[in-house]
Amino acid sequence: MQELKIGLVGTGAIGRTHIERINHKLSGAKVIACADANKEFCKSVAEKYGLQAYETGEEMIAKADIDAVIVTTSDAYHEQYVVEAVKAGKYVFCEKPLAPTAEACKRIIAAELEAGRQLVQVGFMRRYDPGYRQLKEAIQSRKYGEPLLLHCAHRNADITEPWDNSSAVENSMVHEIDVLRWLLGENYVSAEVRYGKSTRKAKKGLHDPQTMILTTESGVRIDVESFVCNGQCYDIRCEVVCEDAILNLPKPATIEVLANTVRGNAVDADWSTRFVEAYNVEFQEWINACKEGRVDGPSAWDGYCCQVAAAAASKARDTQTIVPVVYEQMPAFYQK
Repeated sequence: MQELKIGLVGTGAIGRTHIERINHKLSGAKVIACADANKEFCKSVAEKYGLQAYETGEEMIAKADIDAVIVTTSDAYHEQYVVEAVKAGKYVFCEKPLAPTAEACKRIIAAELEAGRQLVQVGFMRRYDPGYRQLKEAIQSRKYGEPLLLHCAHRNADITEPWDNSSAVENSMVHEIDVLRWLLGENYVSAEVRYGKSTRKAKKGLHDPQTMILTTESGVRIDVESFVCNGQCYDIRCEVVCEDAILNLPKPATIEVLANTVRGNAVDADWSTRFVEAYNVEFQEWINACKEGRVDGPSAWDGYCCQVAAAAASKARDTQTIVPVVYEQMPAFYQK
């Protein structure tokens, strides 16, 4: 396959950034078609990027000239289009979450098992960030002994869309739920979410910040601060306390500026700049894998595991209790 031909469902902001990076920055693939429930907007996007617009995602996925599919619709429609792509025997990249519930994720897994091929990758882009990859390599080497504790923070400057208390877990800390499970290579056994004093900047219906506490199978204890509206910047932190060392996620490299009697380094305003390199690596590796006939990124099973833990954390938040995280047994199909 000289060039992977991709159809994209969901032409919102993140979908358009993926079109731009694949068609103008990366190699080996091209987005050639798009579909969206907002048909008029979809046509305008297609015209801007030189794509073929389709009336429905299903129609686009069925076309013989579409080799692979990207799903960037709102969360509620992920299952619909991922399953359609799997039934068509096409590789599909789905932005997180794989689906809004663990039960929906299980239906996707069932479709993939029936297809007999692994076709689904979930868009957990932090696994492709150079800093997180350095942390994973250091942890796996056991050069610094066993990991004992993790202290993490996920801080946003602000949000425009309406968020509530569940969003702090299911839209924000869900990234930590996935990437920390991947870093440590083990599942969670319990989750809790605790409230502290809420900021005056919190949106209506949102207690901000919140702290999630996770415990893994081997007893590693993790705390994650979710501060949705800190009013300052986008700040991602991960400190791993090991037996023989403390490992910290490196800060993104930026120039030092001396101005107005202050010397310092710029800090990212949001996720789109902080993780731009991770997105580029993620999609280039996905393109390469698809062309070689495999999936080597976050699987449908990883998407399911993330939703199981997120649901437990949400229940823990609502009840202010510690809630067990209980997964079904992983099918041999997903064992590598």
